[in-house]
Amino acid sequence: MKSLIQSKNTYLILVTELIIFLFVLTSFKSNTSINHLQNPSIDQYFLGIEDSLNIIPAADLTQSYLPFLKGKKIALVANQTSVVKFERSGTYKHSYTHLVDTLLSLDINIVKVFAPEHGFRGQIDAGEKVADDKDLKTGLPLLSLYGKHKKPGPEQLKGVELVLFDIQDVGVRFYTYISTLSYVMEACAEQGIPLIVLDRPNPNAHYVDGPILESKYSSFLGLHPVPLVYGLTIGEYAQMVNGELWLANGIKCELRVIPIANYSHDKSYSLSIRPSPNLPNDLSINLYPSLGFFEGTIINTGRGTEYQFQRYGAPFFPESEFKYIPQANVGAKYPKFKGENCFGIDLSNTSKLSKVNLEWLLDAYHKTPSDKEFFGKTFTAHAGNEKLQKQIESGMNADKIRATWTADLKKFNQIRSKYLLYP
Repeated sequence: MKSLIQSKNTYLILVTELIIFLFVLTSFKSNTSINHLQNPSIDQYFLGIEDSLNIIPAADLTQSYLPFLKGKKIALVANQTSVVKFERSGTYKHSYTHLVDTLLSLDINIVKVFAPEHGFRGQIDAGEKVADDKDLKTGLPLLSLYGKHKKPGPEQLKGVELVLFDIQDVGVRFYTYISTLSYVMEACAEQGIPLIVLDRPNPNAHYVDGPILESKYSSFLGLHPVPLVYGLTIGEYAQMVNGELWLANGIKCELRVIPIANYSHDKSYSLSIRPSPNLPNDLSINLYPSLGFFEGTIINTGRGTEYQFQRYGAPFFPESEFKYIPQANVGAKYPKFKGENCFGIDLSNTSKLSKVNLEWLLDAYHKTPSDKEFFGKTFTAHAGNEKLQKQIESGMNADKIRATWTADLKKFNQIRSKYLLYP
């Protein structure tokens, strides 16, 4: 009898979840894919992986935020990941519309779009200038938040009554979308404009690790005293920025976070769209916190190949069976050692990481000849301190370096716990 009751309860739970899921899907006016604004090539960024079926990003839950948008002039902060998913009629596959198109089809008054690093289409190289533009389909102005103007100015926000933020993050401090979020929050606070963040799962939310940023090394690669991997969704991060008074002069933004449905930090989540040109799949996203350090060194990490952040190498490494030749491609017009044989390490079969791996960084440092300058100008910005470079140069091993993070990580986790929206 007990078994029968449990079976009935399980059945009722599944039926309830199915009804909720179908309600969300049928809340859209359109059942056919809308063009992705001025971005006919966006399909090359789809990874061919379906999201976890029971996790629903906030953007898909239109009925949870439409009431706040009706009748207002809206500025949207978005890129190629800002999409709404719906099921194709008669199949289990999904199509996507860009959030802009979805909202316009629902008679929401979008007046302009702000774009982060890599641009609105997500095709621009890391560090490359993002220019202002105009969408050919809708006529909406596309305003850059990367380059000289990383923060919306008063003139750009004039007449805007609400800002809506929807960008997929990967949970790594030097991944600049959280810096864009912080500057948008600051601009909204200064102009008295409410901000709504549509939350999305963090594919690296299952752990917290790495060195804490020291304030003297604050830059667009890291604005706040958080570890390299901070274990928060972008909505939770926004709440922490507000709650810890990290905006200029301690001001606070009028913030509302629309939560993800059926999400917890320990749930695996596969991204359906590249969050940026050089993060092509789940593996590269998982390895990025560890291999991102190499961005501040002389070493190539697969840029210029189709295995970005899944390998590392250089022409001056000892010759080995594994070698590759970086060439210009989307997101890497000028990869390190373009056209040269790079010998190195293939990480394409690496198991999922739950901590920052320092062994690869140390390995590359020891393989670099003494007449080569291993560390570049941005290494301290990526590390968030000078200590890591000095620790490596002094010969400390990975375990001893990691031990120096312990106390700071404990303090951060106490702060982090105050802003969690999910288990």
